[in-house]
Amino acid sequence: MKRTATLLMFALMASTFPLSCAMAQDDPASGYPNKAIKIVVPYPPGGSTDALARLMSTRLQQRLGQTVIVENKPGGGSNIGALYVAKSPADGYTLFLGTSAALATNQHLFKSLPYDPQKDFAPVILATILPSLVVVNNAMPVKTMKELNQYLLSHPDQVNYASSGNGTPAHLGAEMYKKSMGIKMTHVPYKGGAPALTDLVGGQTSLMFGILPEVMPFVKDGKLRALAVTTAKRSQLAPDLPTVAEAGVPNYELVAWYAFTAPAGTPKSIVAKLNKEFNAALEDKETRDKLIGMGFEIAGGPPERLAELMRSESNKWKQVVLDANVKVD
Repeated sequence: MKRTATLLMFALMASTFPLSCAMAQDDPASGYPNKAIKIVVPYPPGGSTDALARLMSTRLQQRLGQTVIVENKPGGGSNIGALYVAKSPADGYTLFLGTSAALATNQHLFKSLPYDPQKDFAPVILATILPSLVVVNNAMPVKTMKELNQYLLSHPDQVNYASSGNGTPAHLGAEMYKKSMGIKMTHVPYKGGAPALTDLVGGQTSLMFGILPEVMPFVKDGKLRALAVTTAKRSQLAPDLPTVAEAGVPNYELVAWYAFTAPAGTPKSIVAKLNKEFNAALEDKETRDKLIGMGFEIAGGPPERLAELMRSESNKWKQVVLDANVKVD
């Protein structure tokens, strides 16, 4: 009896072995990755996107045991890098570090975008969120966001605000604020956050909705005054600052966000594996400390969280672009 049972057990194992092998062969993630992975950054080296990509590439390389390289493909308001990844093989070896611009707003700013964020990318993970601060120069006679609201309402068309360029979060965030409050002020676009902040400090403009890592050094040096944070809830990076919504602009929220995507059609099992490893990297204490030190809030979560954010942010900023008649050449 024992011998018969043993033979039956081995026969059962033998019959299921080919099936399990076939299932492993059918799973694209079973041998992934077996070569270098590329993360495409649509901006030049040295910026916050580049820093995030290089930190995460190091962590991903440690976890996956394969080389992970960062390739910068700047230009076209991030459209060059986005298109490159959208047309790359859907095998998990070319990833895109997309921003809220590339993945949500550019489709409403450019007349003919060469890719569709909703159709051409497979969401992998929402990596980080980047709050902005409402800052004014020291000549502005306001010390709180509520005072700024009243000042702008009583001085229509007498105040200029700076941005890092047409269609940037700094621009669209200010336009959304104007619309919500019924405020009239003039937009002065610059080619980047650095020159915009230089002129703001110098008094050529009066206020700006600037991303936290760029503006905080000026606030700490006393060159600019921070009035509010643009997130829906108070930020752990500036806990003493009220939100714009708290200061009398209901439901106001402006955040820049950075996310990793793959070309559409990338196998779900590979997306799931990448999501798992990115989440683990973001939960690493050393990684978290570095990102928070750079001015990021940590996000993470399943691919569905990013997919929903891409949809909701696209709808939100589409209306702002239409209302403000924002155009980008």
